[in-house]
Amino acid sequence: MTLKTSFCLTTGVFALVAALVTVSATSQEGQPYQPQINQPGKDVQWVPTPPALVEKMLDLARLTPDDRLVDLGSGDGVVVIAAARRGARARGIEYDRRLVALSKRKAEEAGVAARTRFVRGDLFQTDFSGATVVTTFLLPSMNLRLRPTFLAMRPGTRIVANTFGIADWEPDETVTLEPCDPWCKAMLWIVPARVGGTWLTPHGDLTLVQRFQIVSGTLGRHRIESGRLRGEEIAFTVGATTYRGRVDGDRMRVSAKVEGKLVEWTARPALRP
Repeated sequence: MTLKTSFCLTTGVFALVAALVTVSATSQEGQPYQPQINQPGKDVQWVPTPPALVEKMLDLARLTPDDRLVDLGSGDGVVVIAAARRGARARGIEYDRRLVALSKRKAEEAGVAARTRFVRGDLFQTDFSGATVVTTFLLPSMNLRLRPTFLAMRPGTRIVANTFGIADWEPDETVTLEPCDPWCKAMLWIVPARVGGTWLTPHGDLTLVQRFQIVSGTLGRHRIESGRLRGEEIAFTVGATTYRGRVDGDRMRVSAKVEGKLVEWTARPALRP
């Protein structure tokens, strides 16, 4: 019986179907459900993340108890549970209801159910904008589809991926476990502040061209070299002077040493017609 036809059943039969779905979380022998490697899912096959890589991903994210982690396509819940063990609040978004049930059971067994939440949903249609850390083990095409969502998140949000990148958005950091099993690479992106455009400064217009975390442009008549964002932190070099500062919405505060003296100034966006 297909899911499509089940919606046309009477209330009583629909309840029976729902009960059968619940029972399907266990095997025919009555044993708890266990996923099989490469079993098909909505968008990807299920493949477990090695425990050592799970920990490395959380290390790379510099996860703290103050963080709110969301794992996209959370599978059997290992990343969410590991994050909760570190004191963070963590949520998993998973389409397969059997994996959601399994994850909840594992969280209970690990004693971290109070800090975890597993929801059945389509990760492309579920809001995770409140996360401070997002983890993924998704295909490159899926990461690319999610990229606009990632870039719209709060600057400083950390995105950590297992193995597969986000097209031409280069990671801020990459680590590889040795020896390398099939899944051994973790990559970190820090959502950059949005700074493209013209800013008014005491030293002339600061005109920035932004491509992800890389910035170029000019300060007055001088060209910017080595411009880079790390979340809200910005650094760029003009001639022999390197400016470092922080972007806070419509204000950029920077400082530099010029001829041995500390120089500080604040920039604001130019008014646009």
